[in-house]
Amino acid sequence: MQIIAMLTMLIDHIGYIFFPDELAWRYIGRIAFPIYCYALVQGHIHTSSRPRYLRRLLLIALIAQIPYNLALDPGGWNVVFTLLLSAVVLTLLDKLPKLWYGIPVVIIAVLIMDHLPLDYNAYGLLLVLIFRYTRSYWLVLAHFALNVFYLFYYFWLVQMASIVPTLLIALTPAFWTLLEKRRLPRWVWWSFYPAHLALLALVKILFFGEWVSIEWRSLFTI
Repeated sequence: MQIIAMLTMLIDHIGYIFFPDELAWRYIGRIAFPIYCYALVQGHIHTSSRPRYLRRLLLIALIAQIPYNLALDPGGWNVVFTLLLSAVVLTLLDKLPKLWYGIPVVIIAVLIMDHLPLDYNAYGLLLVLIFRYTRSYWLVLAHFALNVFYLFYYFWLVQMASIVPTLLIALTPAFWTLLEKRRLPRWVWWSFYPAHLALLALVKILFFGEWVSIEWRSLFTI
């Protein structure tokens, strides 16, 4: 599972940076994000310390930020911040006596995350919530409905391919459980995101001369 997520994310980012007109890279890359959302939910459920889990996400997000700006988006916040905010929402929802009390929390979070220059914006939170609170065919249906909404309102055609890993997770749980048994060392899993961004940024600068100026004003303007 971890290797699939990392490799498809790497393919996605290589395509985005070096082959922007070849959408095949981006379609393959859509496989990665649902796996990371699924992994976040599993981490949230099974971690022995949620505060420590949140601090770890924050640390990775901070380390990855400048490489992300240099490699992918000079004026945006990297996807680990999206996952971090989603994990905070999950933690808040777990503290409520009834789940439906959390509807205002989710609405406020969606509005905030769509306003901030976050990678995946509120889509990331909504997909995390889908993985947390739905199962089996309902999981597939909810993810498909989310993709259709973003297709019609934001023209995210390439995002439709992200349903593939969700189909495997929901409809072939035995196969997915087998994949989960093969785990990488924790430091590899946690460090890959900032490390591969730093490497891609270095390649852009040294071999292609594509130096990017970080748009600090965009990052800190609300």
